[in-house]
Order: sequence, then structure tokens, then C-alpha cells
Amino acid sequence: MGLLTFSGGIHPYDGKDLSKDKEIRDYLPKGDAVYPLSQHIGAPAAPLVKKGDRVLVGQKIAKAEGFVSANIHSGVSGTVKTIEPRMTAAGTKVNSIVIDNDGLFEEVDFSENIKPLDQLYREDVKDAIKEAGIVGMGGAGFPTHVKLSPKNEDDIDTIIVNGAECEPYLTSDYRRMIEVPNKIVTGFQIVINLFDKAKGIIAIEDNKPEAIAKLTELTKDIDNITVRPVKTKYPQGAERQLIYANTGRQINSSMLPADVGCIVHNIDTIVAIYNALIEGRPLYERIVTVTGDAVNDTANFRVRLGTNARELIDAVGGFNIEDPGKIISGGPMMGKAMFSLDVPIVKGSSALLCFREDEVSEAEPSNCIRCGRCVEVCPGRVMPNKLADIASHGDLEEFVKCDGMECCECGCCSYVCPAKRHLTQIIAGTRKQVLANRKR
Repeated sequence: MGLLTFSGGIHPYDGKDLSKDKEIRDYLPKGDAVYPLSQHIGAPAAPLVKKGDRVLVGQKIAKAEGFVSANIHSGVSGTVKTIEPRMTAAGTKVNSIVIDNDGLFEEVDFSENIKPLDQLYREDVKDAIKEAGIVGMGGAGFPTHVKLSPKNEDDIDTIIVNGAECEPYLTSDYRRMIEVPNKIVTGFQIVINLFDKAKGIIAIEDNKPEAIAKLTELTKDIDNITVRPVKTKYPQGAERQLIYANTGRQINSSMLPADVGCIVHNIDTIVAIYNALIEGRPLYERIVTVTGDAVNDTANFRVRLGTNARELIDAVGGFNIEDPGKIISGGPMMGKAMFSLDVPIVKGSSALLCFREDEVSEAEPSNCIRCGRCVEVCPGRVMPNKLADIASHGDLEEFVKCDGMECCECGCCSYVCPAKRHLTQIIAGTRKQVLANRKR
């Protein structure tokens, strides 16, 4: 029987050998901590503190505004310096709480948040997850308590933990699976127990045999959790592709995973659930991979949210070149190119990827040669070459008619295009236009 997979996809150099063997190590910030009030999908959080207030590690400094929103907690102790717009890795300014870090890292009493699981009702568990400010930490930032509250809970029969980590260079999830597999299993059991009919799948790409072995051993006596190796192929970890590979069920851009009885969680999200329910700790830190050929060393850091990204570069010995060609927040396929390192680490910050050369900008796009490679690799089964042409003419109606909204912006088409056309960028921009028009 072949490995579980999907149609399309690519096999880029994964770059994981640079940091996969680097154990997670703690990094405590030295400078100010900056907390954007919008680091999740949904309404921005509302500040609970003001200038001059003293805060502690784990203290809630901003509250969720509405159901689809998320609380924000401080990862440092110190004094609120200001609340003002600050730049983020995405290149936008977001209203942010700035804390003057005193370097003491004094914590709130987390023991007050710990209650025996057998004394908690399902809504209590969801409330604890919401209170902890947990969101999807694979990059999208969808509030986890919302994902765990589908319209019809009885329809949920499959919950998948995404251990694929298919983005090249990223190794933070891998290190979690190697170092704290028990937290993943316990956190996953907490989630599964919220649904009467649900069974769990931990899907891991087959290029991570050590992780597969560890989690298989830990779950061998757990009837409702199965570890499944999936084929190493990008974008195997994308929600639609992971669901199809493991269940054969298909979803489109107008559907949620819950519409086909599924929920998908990131590895770091599951660990955050463990930390909240078992240790009483809200989400104020995450694992960040610092890697690439432009840094003197690589690392997987446990980082306090709000930490300045430049500090992490300094912590690996800085750059080995005067002016790196490109720095990316996240992976090379779906991450965001950064023009400044003076931005904070937020809930969705999975990596700082530093390259000596910017191969993308150096390539000169030419006319499409109608080779069909982009169509062949597209996991969304659309025609990227045609969509890019339609998008360049600004025909939004035709773009939607030709299934432009089914693009998941994975970058496969741009990667294989021999003409070096910026297909994903063109299509993604048009998708944003369509979504903006729909909101109006």
C-alpha cells in the first residue's frame, strides 16, 4: 500500500538538515517586548493595560473582542511603555502594547489556573483554551476555541494533528515531536475527548522516522489515536491536502474542515493546549527556527512572544554576509519576505529564514511557454497560467468563474515555472481583491 498523499505537489530541497538536530533552547528577550493586538484571524484584541502599568509573565494584557478573536498575554515582566502602531513582519503597522522589559521575568501564579481534567466539563475546557489565547500556530492564527466549536459537534469524527511540517527549512514541529511527544499525546487526548465520535490521527511525513517511532510507541495502547506516515511532498501539511490524504474527503474554498467531519490542529497548538490545561500556562511563547545559509549558526528557540526578531539573529552569531539577499518570516514557500528585523515574534511566527541570495528577485520573468507544469503540480487542481492571465487583466468575474478562489497560495506553480512568472503572487493579489469586494 502506497503512502497517503494527494494529487499534485512538488519536492523542493527541504533544508531541514541545517537545524533538525538542534535541540530546543530557551531564549529570554533583552529589549522591549511588543504585542500587536491583531496576531490572529478575527477582531483585534482590546488592551486591558495602560501606560505605566506593571505587568507579569502570563498576565492577560489584551482581551478577545468578540467570538472570533484571541486574548494576548505578556511573556515578560515590566512596565507598559506605550500603546501605539508598530511594524510587523507582514510589513503592516498594527496597534501594539509595548512593554519595557525589566529582565526579571516574574510570573503570575499559574497554579490558580490548574483544575483536574475529570472535574471539567467540555465548555470548561474550551473556556480554558480561549482564556489562554491559543490560536492555530502554523501561521493562519485561527482562534482554537472557535475551531473546537463547530455548528454540529456530533458530525466531527476525525481530528488530525498536522505533524507533516512540509515547508522547507522549518524544524520547530519536528523538535517538539522528538523532545516532548508526551505533551502532544496528552494535549491531543484533551481535544479528542471534546467530541463523542471523534478519533485522532497524527499525520507525519515519512522523512521524520524518529518522530513517527516515538509517537507510535506512545500511542500503541490508545484506541482512538493512530499515527500515520504520509508521503513527503509539499504542500502535504496544507489543511485540504492533509484531510484528503487521510480521509479521502474533499473541501473547497467555501467550506470548513468541519463540513466534512474533520478538525486539523498544528503540533505547537496541541502543545499550547497541554500547557494551558495541565500546567495552567497561557500562550506567551512558541518555538521559532532560525536557519538558512546567511546565518553563522542555526537554532530552534523557545521564544517569548513580543521578542524582537533581531535578537534571535544575534543569538545565532549574526549573519555571515554583510547584506543577506532575503529574510523570510516563515518558510520559503508561504512565508513573508521581511524588509526589517525590528519586528516582534508573534503567535504565528514559525521561523526566521535567512538567505545569502534572493533567487526569486534575480530571476527575470518571461512569457508563458504553455508547458503545463503549473497545472500538473497544482494541488488545488486549477490552471495557474490561465488564472494569472485573467488576473493581470483585472477581470474579477472571470477569475472567480475559473475557480481562482480555489488557489491555496502554496507557491508550487511559481516554483516549477520555467518562465519564472510570479504566478502565485499575481493570483493571491486578485484573491484578496475578490474577498475585499465580498466584505463590502
